[in-house]
Amino acid sequence: MNIVFLNTLEKEMGDHSVLSAQISIGEDQGIWSVLWSEPDQAGKLMQDEWYQGLSWDEMLGAFRQGLREKVRFGFRPLVHTDLESAQTLSGKARMSQMLTYYCEENPSEEVYESLRAWRREQAAREGKAPYILATNRVLRMISVFLPQSKEELQQLPGFGEQKTAMYAADVLLLTAEHTRTNGFPLDWVAKRVDTAKFDAWLLAQKEQKLRMELDREVSKRKLLEIVAGGGSLGDLQAVLTMPRRELLLWVEELDREGYDMDPLVEAELISIADEEQIKAWNAFESEGDRYLKPVLQRLIGTEELKGKELDRAYEWLRLLRLRFRREKESLSGQAAS
Repeated sequence: MNIVFLNTLEKEMGDHSVLSAQISIGEDQGIWSVLWSEPDQAGKLMQDEWYQGLSWDEMLGAFRQGLREKVRFGFRPLVHTDLESAQTLSGKARMSQMLTYYCEENPSEEVYESLRAWRREQAAREGKAPYILATNRVLRMISVFLPQSKEELQQLPGFGEQKTAMYAADVLLLTAEHTRTNGFPLDWVAKRVDTAKFDAWLLAQKEQKLRMELDREVSKRKLLEIVAGGGSLGDLQAVLTMPRRELLLWVEELDREGYDMDPLVEAELISIADEEQIKAWNAFESEGDRYLKPVLQRLIGTEELKGKELDRAYEWLRLLRLRFRREKESLSGQAAS
C-alpha cells in the first residue's frame, strides 16, 4: 500500500506523559484506506481501519468523522490538516478568499471575457504565458469589482505595484466602459456574503486541494515505478493520461528533488544517434543549458522542424539536459573537494 497522507497526533495523559498516535490515508490499485494507529496500555501498537473502498467522498468522510472523534477525546495533530474547520483563516487571508467566493457567486462574464482577450493579446506580444500577466482569479475580481483607478486596482489580491505599473492603463480602459453598483474599499463584501455558505465553500476548497495532493502523490509513485522499470514517456502517458509536455516538466522537477530519472533518459535516448547526442552535448557546453532553442539551432542549422518533429527534438534535448546537468554538478563537486 502507498501511504499518501500521514499525521501524528498527541494526547496529554494525567501522569504528565504523552500518548502518540498516527492517522494515515493509503492507496492500493485505486482502493483507499484510512487507518488509525495507537498503542494499547501494554505499548503494543493497535491499528483500527476506519475505511476501505473505492469512494473518495466516503473515504474523506470517514477520515473527517474519525479525526473529529479523536480530537474530542483530547488528541491534537502535530501538523494541522486544515480539514476540520473553515475558520482557520483570519484577517487578510480570509478576506481574500471571501472576495474570490463573492466573484464566483456574482460573475460578470462579459467583462471577464474582454479581460481574457486583452491578456491573451498582451501575453503574445511579450512572449509570456498568459497566467504570468494575471491569473483567472485576478481577472474575475477585476471583472466583478471594476476598479477605476490604480489605487483601487492595487487593493485586489494578486495585482501589486509592478503589475499595476505595467498594465493598469490597459485594464482601467476596459473597466471604465462599465458601470458598477458598489465601490472601494471592499469592506461591504463581508456583509453581502452568507457566512455559512462561505465556510462550506472554504471547506470544499481545502478538500479539493487535499484530493489533488493525494492524487498527485499516487501518480508520482506510479511514475517512479514505471521509470525504475525502464518505461518510456509513452508508457507514462498511457498510465497517467497526462500530456507529454507536463510529464517532462514533472520529470525535471523530480530530477531536481534527487530522484533517479536516468532509466527514462536511457529509454528515450536509445533511438537518438550517438553523433546527434554528442553534437547536442557540445552545444550545451558552448551555448549553456538554460535555453534549448540555441542548442536546437546548433543541431539543425538552417533546417526547419515543425509539428511532431519539433516536439520530439525538444523532448530528447530536455532529457539529455538532465544528464548534462548531473555531470556538470558532479564535476563541480569534485573540483570543490
